[in-house]
Amino acid sequence: MKNKGLLVIILLLVCGLIAVIPLAVISDSEFGGADGQAEEVILEIAPDYEPWAESILEPPGGETESLLFSLQAALGAGIIGLGFGYFIARSKYHKEV
Repeated sequence: MKNKGLLVIILLLVCGLIAVIPLAVISDSEFGGADGQAEEVILEIAPDYEPWAESILEPPGGETESLLFSLQAALGAGIIGLGFGYFIARSKYHKEV
């Protein structure tokens, strides 16, 4: 059982490194999302428009933004799945008093 837990931890670390190393090495990546396309359209419609908010943290590349969005979606899906699993298991194994 200990070896299985260690294997899981090692595989999670490898997955993390696979995600982080390319982001650290490639800093001038070009990836345009919906935000960039919307900005281009707004500037075409109203060239004198000035954004009223600025980013607090500018990621080094577009992939970083995509990674953060994916991590946020995965975390949210995990929390929702954990909640459903908890409620299903609670109702399944609940002993009537």
